[in-house]
Amino acid sequence: MISVLAQERLLGAALGGGLTAVIIFDNRRNIYRTISENNAKFGNQPQVKRPIFERKSHFGIAHMWNKAVDKTFGTVIASLSSRGW
Repeated sequence: MISVLAQERLLGAALGGGLTAVIIFDNRRNIYRTISENNAKFGNQPQVKRPIFERKSHFGIAHMWNKAVDKTFGTVIASLSSRGW
């Protein structure tokens, strides 16, 4: 026989899970309703996303990051490599 305390915990978990599911379902329904209303209002025009950074600047930032990491941890890596790690 399962104890009363365990029964209460199972009931609380079941009710909490059910309440969470209802809240999530309601929020999703409201989101989808808002999206469909906005599409009806503005039409189904595809939005063109412009990149925030161009590729050249993106690669430049990545290159600067790699150089900074190499400069910062270069001595540690060399030390560990010489010890056979």
